[in-house]
Amino acid sequence: MIQLEKSRTRVRQIAIIGNPNSGKSTLFNALTGLRQKVGNYPGVTVEKKEGRIPIDDTSEAVIIDLPGAYSLTPNSPDEQIAIDILLGKSPQSSPIDIVICTIDASNLERNLYLATQIIDWQIPVILALTMLDVAEKLGIRIDTSVLSHELGVQVVPVNALQGTGINELKKALAGDYHPFPRKRVWRLPEIVEEELDELTALLERHESLSSAEALHQAIHLLSSNNGLLNDETLSREIVNHVQKDRERLDFLEIDRQAVFVESRYAWIKHVCSKSVTNTMAPPLSFSDRVDRIVLHRVWGYVIFLGLMAVLFQSVFAWATLPMEWISSGFDWIGRKVVEVMPPGDLRNLTVNGALSGVSAVVVFLPQILFLFLFLGLLEDSGYMARAAFLMDRLMSKVGLHGKSFIPLLSSFACAIPGIMATRTIDSPKDRLATMLVAPLMSCSARLPVYTLLISAFVPGVMVAGIFSLSGLTLLSLYLFGLITALVMAWLFKKTFLRGAPPAFLLELPPYRRPSMKSILLQMWERSRLFLKQAGTFILGVSIVLWFLASYPRLKDGSPSEQLKQSFAGQAGQFIEPLIQPLGFDWKIGIGLIGSILQREVFVSTMGTIYNIQNTNLEEGSISLREQLQRERDPVTGKPTFTLLTALCLMVYYMLAMQCLSTVAVMRRETNGWKWPLFQIGYMTLLAYGATFIVYRGGLMLSLGD
Repeated sequence: MIQLEKSRTRVRQIAIIGNPNSGKSTLFNALTGLRQKVGNYPGVTVEKKEGRIPIDDTSEAVIIDLPGAYSLTPNSPDEQIAIDILLGKSPQSSPIDIVICTIDASNLERNLYLATQIIDWQIPVILALTMLDVAEKLGIRIDTSVLSHELGVQVVPVNALQGTGINELKKALAGDYHPFPRKRVWRLPEIVEEELDELTALLERHESLSSAEALHQAIHLLSSNNGLLNDETLSREIVNHVQKDRERLDFLEIDRQAVFVESRYAWIKHVCSKSVTNTMAPPLSFSDRVDRIVLHRVWGYVIFLGLMAVLFQSVFAWATLPMEWISSGFDWIGRKVVEVMPPGDLRNLTVNGALSGVSAVVVFLPQILFLFLFLGLLEDSGYMARAAFLMDRLMSKVGLHGKSFIPLLSSFACAIPGIMATRTIDSPKDRLATMLVAPLMSCSARLPVYTLLISAFVPGVMVAGIFSLSGLTLLSLYLFGLITALVMAWLFKKTFLRGAPPAFLLELPPYRRPSMKSILLQMWERSRLFLKQAGTFILGVSIVLWFLASYPRLKDGSPSEQLKQSFAGQAGQFIEPLIQPLGFDWKIGIGLIGSILQREVFVSTMGTIYNIQNTNLEEGSISLREQLQRERDPVTGKPTFTLLTALCLMVYYMLAMQCLSTVAVMRRETNGWKWPLFQIGYMTLLAYGATFIVYRGGLMLSLGD
């Protein structure tokens, strides 16, 4: 079946692949723990997760977590890159030595489709049998020895949550795999079998392909409907042969796509009949009973909104204490710096520039972590798939594919992975429409802006004795962003991106206990990236801003006058006539300019420019929230910041394109500047118009007093 030889000299390249919701990411986290890193493949905007682990006393391996896939026939650019890496066709990745294919034991037939394709490619593979506890509850018993014999590969039962089977899997990875070459086992109808064998042999001779590569290519050519006349990668003889084969099979009314899928599944059913025993009739599962309520046409949406309300309520309620600790810690550091450093520009730069700018952003780390904690719990438990199912009803009404919900959901964390996730959408028009509206979702970079303004100006009263007005305000911002995105998508799909969305097929995984280890690893990764950004980018911007807000020096004048006449003050005053109709002054203008780079820079910018006016350093600093509340117009004496100002700022940041990184990704994904510039234009006009309406409406309601 397989020969094993110990190799103790080189680092192995191991890839994990499997169907979505088959336990692939949980297994990756169990194997790698904290020894993982996240980045992008060189030259492409696809996330790459890898980790280095020891597999025995003298050797180690690099494990790569590939995106989920149902087959080796790619339906999106994202899947194409993952499959190229798996098959050794990607120049951005080292050749893969061994593949771990995760197999959901409770849904064995469907999961084996991908596994048998990998086996046909004669790629060294180990099957990691997951979800055995779910299978047992359904009365499913799998004889792994029989399954291994039938497939010709090693099968290792694992439970990543409990850690069982992990050591056995590592022992299997420690060997050199030489799968013994064998011919394709599953058979086709006779006429199709003849055409496939003939084309496979022809590809081996004329295209210099291996038997496995020729088989895969022959299946693809016979089953697809794409044109071949302009395919420069194939010889004219191959093109003519494929066209004749297709015409013959079509004349015989053979469904060229279905025949390959059905024949493979017929063999898989045969394998399962030998290795799987059902000890009882499938009962109505716990997941099915819960879904009767969770997916209800009315109660489903009520439950969804209720969970989101609890989520945002918790973001405010639970994060308050750690935020106060962080703020007090930075205040203590600031006082110590004041004690040890003599008065002068260096001390002002350290306290009012670096510390105030970084602390203004870092203080919101607990809220961001709580947000990702709850999103991780919802996703790991299986609820997010239900949310996608519910949202498909709305997506279809605005002309979007149901798959658009996942990229839009990802955009709640960051628009960049959200835009990259659109690669799973088959329709180019649906993909472009989703990319255009993804930045309208309130990402985590907006959260510091929202929470600063809400905590400073939204009264902390309770609604219905359960929810705070602050939490409901934050929920409203996220929902309003989602609604705006759907409206704009509907507008785009009714005009220049017109087209009917295809049917949406979605597998609902069973509800399961979330893996706290996986969730905590994700939170650690997010916090690490956030703190790295605060310690580098935000720090650099704060230092530059301090210089721009402190120079040129005036011989005489108050700190406020000094700020007004500085380089930054002059820039704010330059755009003030443009933003005055929105209720913004020149100081807010400085924040708007700085946050073009990244939205959260607004908070650090305001922290820096307001602390520059604090001349009593020895008394310690006050929070940015208190400084915004105390700010008064020097002429009228009225508050500069009001509830209306806060609402206008939140609306503006909710709709404006204030992130150059997102623009860069849009340019890469669309291969040009046309759509990124269109996106900047429509979002800027949308933000300006909506903010203007809110400001004028607020003045009529006397919210600006």
